[in-house]
Amino acid sequence: QAQVVESGGGSVQFGGSLRLSCAVLGFGLDYYAIGWFREAPGKEREGVSCIRNSGNSTSYADSVKGRFTMSRDNAKNTVYLQMNSLKPEDTARYYCAARRYAWNICSVDGMDYWGEGTLVTVSS
Repeated sequence: QAQVVESGGGSVQFGGSLRLSCAVLGFGLDYYAIGWFREAPGKEREGVSCIRNSGNSTSYADSVKGRFTMSRDNAKNTVYLQMNSLKPEDTARYYCAARRYAWNICSVDGMDYWGEGTLVTVSS
């Protein structure tokens, strides 16, 4: 059964760092677009980053560019989100999701598999 499982959330202070992990189970990374999304209290879920085309294309939301880096480890079938210079506005539940066919874009409405999310809290 295909699934994605996030880990690595926690509480940090302003300017701190966290690394989120997304373990992909039941399918290979090369055939899927993998995205990170987040949902803050009272706000809609939004895209954070996306890795496509077997890792050859990575994109980020403007709000996290230069601070967040998405990467993958094919041997571990795991995707990571390194988050640096965290701000209180980054506080949210972060979700990993996968979409069939690596050329697809990541979108909230288009993903096929979602994890349960991991909570990130940034205090000022």
